[in-house]
Amino acid sequence: MSNLKSIFSYDGILSKQIAGFRVRPQQLEMAQAIADTIAKRHILVAEAGTGTGKTLAYLVPALLEGGKVIISTGTKTLQDQLFRRDIPSVRAALQVPVTIALLKGRANYICHYYLERSLQDTHFSFINREEIQYLKQIERYAHISKEGDKSGLNEVPENASIWQQVTSTRDNCLGSECPSYKKCFVIEARKQAMTADVVVVNHHLFFADVMLRDEGLSELLPACNTVIFDEAHQLPETASLFFGESISTNQLLDLARDTRVEAIQAAKDFVDLPNTVNLVEKTIRDLRLTITEENTRLSLAAIKQNASFRNALDSLIEGLGNLKNLLDNQAERSEGLENCKQRAAHHLQLLQSWHADTEMHDHIRWIEVYHQALQLNATPLSIAEIFQKQILASSRAWIFTSATLSVKKDFTHYNKEMGLAIAQTACWDSPYDYAKQALLYVPTGLPEPHHNSYTDYVVKAALPVLRASRGRAFFLCTSLRAMQRVYELLLTADAFDFPLLLQGQGSRSHMLERFRQTPNAILIASQSFWEGVDVRGEALSLVIIDKLPFAPPDDPVLAARIEKINNEGRNAFMEYQLPRTVINLKQGAGRLIRDETDRGVLMICDSRLTTKAYGKQIWQSLPPMKRTREFSEVERFFNVDYDK
Repeated sequence: MSNLKSIFSYDGILSKQIAGFRVRPQQLEMAQAIADTIAKRHILVAEAGTGTGKTLAYLVPALLEGGKVIISTGTKTLQDQLFRRDIPSVRAALQVPVTIALLKGRANYICHYYLERSLQDTHFSFINREEIQYLKQIERYAHISKEGDKSGLNEVPENASIWQQVTSTRDNCLGSECPSYKKCFVIEARKQAMTADVVVVNHHLFFADVMLRDEGLSELLPACNTVIFDEAHQLPETASLFFGESISTNQLLDLARDTRVEAIQAAKDFVDLPNTVNLVEKTIRDLRLTITEENTRLSLAAIKQNASFRNALDSLIEGLGNLKNLLDNQAERSEGLENCKQRAAHHLQLLQSWHADTEMHDHIRWIEVYHQALQLNATPLSIAEIFQKQILASSRAWIFTSATLSVKKDFTHYNKEMGLAIAQTACWDSPYDYAKQALLYVPTGLPEPHHNSYTDYVVKAALPVLRASRGRAFFLCTSLRAMQRVYELLLTADAFDFPLLLQGQGSRSHMLERFRQTPNAILIASQSFWEGVDVRGEALSLVIIDKLPFAPPDDPVLAARIEKINNEGRNAFMEYQLPRTVINLKQGAGRLIRDETDRGVLMICDSRLTTKAYGKQIWQSLPPMKRTREFSEVERFFNVDYDK
């Protein structure tokens, strides 16, 4: 691909055809490395700093090389951006006749069967008028839409509960037995993906399919020459989710709801079925009520101390067994009842396996507790071997790229975690002039992060900085509790009247829009704003991070992995915990400088950066900003900003 140099040059076709294109040597080098990887069907792990232009760096060689390409992204938002904007722009510039398709998980597409069921449901599971209004809008949209993608219907909020009634899941999809199979939106999306040259998916979809043969990708992969993972730093977490097994109370409640609806429509005369469903539904809710905490993770050892949980789980297993036996006798009466029978058997097997006394040496069993639900999980201690098998199964190019994959340009942690022993690695620094554009400030006088009043000290140190920056800040916290405390303290701070926005007051996109539109605003947020958020210009001139984002040591999966590494005679802190923290911190820090003209201060309120031996390794992994511990330098930095 010798013409890459001319394509990425000052007078090349990208410069002429793509608005805002800038020549960056790092981008050309990355494109050449990716072209080489595709041609040789190798594996490349590539870190490209903010502003490198990695999207163009992988799209140009991928589209020019030919063959089938799967591009997997971290979010559906990025997926839509690639499909609707980036790929069409590059295709037009290069004048290559490639076809593209967008493939999402089936929960994103209206299901004709469940829409019809909902319209016929006289017992409305969604009593309120708003839901009924939404249902009518969805019905109209399903008649006129070619894709049936719910993102195309803006009038119905994405989180409206009605969507659960009119979309299918892996559990309740009837597949080829469905009476609406021939007009199924999911099947149509898969057909388009089968014939397209470039297919855009997301990580959840990719791994759900690879492990569960669930979303139509299993047919795509054999024909595929190249797989590109953008935002590849998210893969270890996503892969762990799908390489294990889980069952949630929500899935069980969905089964109960679907069985009730199917029984009304296909087995009205069989009164035992709805009675048993009611009993099962009660045991599901009782199980959740045995745990008083919310938004927490508990290990199997911790939950074994809870006798009421064990008893409730026994009752649920017994009730689900009874329901399965009844469905065995009634399943032939409809496709829907047959599906409920299969789901009951599968869910029962998962519950029994999770509850069994036998040891699971290579998996960790744990529970995630939400506000109204809980999920039982069995997660592999290591995903490396499982993923390595997928990669070595056939010859194709695999490209992993993100702005945050290494620790001081060392990829050992990431490659080991993902099983990429034979991967080539490459690293390109950001083209931005961080020494001039940014200042890293670590305040003095803060206690250790485990101090009881730590967050109060952080806010006290942050107040003068927020005044100097005149708001225009992200205040990123490592826990929801700290986030709430920061918000309360800033609300009541003396002579402090900047607009405060708190994560959770609206959707993420709504909160970002409010932040951009509100002069001098301060957005206080937790994990969901650490990455994938792009605010350019003066609106964001300060990013405050309350402390180094080490994962909580009592997290059951983390604790089990630490124990395994240490038992093998290795150092889990240096090999596993520290690299994960560095990658996470780099994501948060990456919110600050988003283009060549941005200026700003990154304030990290954690003395461990300077007092611990590992602190140097952390700040050396951040972009090369000027560093200070003096507030007067922060003031000078912002005064220069205003004087301009």
